[in-house]
Amino acid sequence: MVVGMDEVGKGAWAGPLTLVAAVLPPDRRVYRVRDSKLLTEAEREGLYDRIANWCVAWAAGHASNDECDRLGMSAAQRLAARRALDGLGLGADAVLVDGRWDFVGNGKTRALVKGDSTCLSIAAASILAKVTRDRLMRAAAGDYPDYCFESNKGYPCPRHKDALAALGPTPLHRRSWAFMDNLGWPHLRIPSGPDTALPF
Repeated sequence: MVVGMDEVGKGAWAGPLTLVAAVLPPDRRVYRVRDSKLLTEAEREGLYDRIANWCVAWAAGHASNDECDRLGMSAAQRLAARRALDGLGLGADAVLVDGRWDFVGNGKTRALVKGDSTCLSIAAASILAKVTRDRLMRAAAGDYPDYCFESNKGYPCPRHKDALAALGPTPLHRRSWAFMDNLGWPHLRIPSGPDTALPF
């Protein structure tokens, strides 16, 4: 049982860190599966259901923005990975991850540099992870319209930074990022979000 894993959201200012674990069947393929960064948003959305139905099993694991702040990014990534693997409900004989760092740490991991470009299960996981997280951020956009989460998905961009400087962070922001200290927002009203946070 070989599991491919990939993450999205590590460089975002707001929202969760999301990891997906995916197990693919050995005898079927889905055309155009590749690293999610090489696809447009429309292409990823178009592939999402096909990949989800193609997988033998897949699961997403999240670390919330608060967990990223409290634990640090490395520990948050390990936590999200564990949640994704637990969500599979299957024992893994091997886990393939993108990059050089074994963030799973179960003794069965193989780290592949550029794995999202060379390994089909990692590429599938990257698309599922990106679409899953993007949908969460789009769902939150209506509660925080000034931050343009529907377009930037919580990542840096000029309008996002301007909103932070003017309004301060939302409950979805990671407040441990160093640039936050220089925005001058502590004296400003911090926008209040909905009573029910995103289901991270």
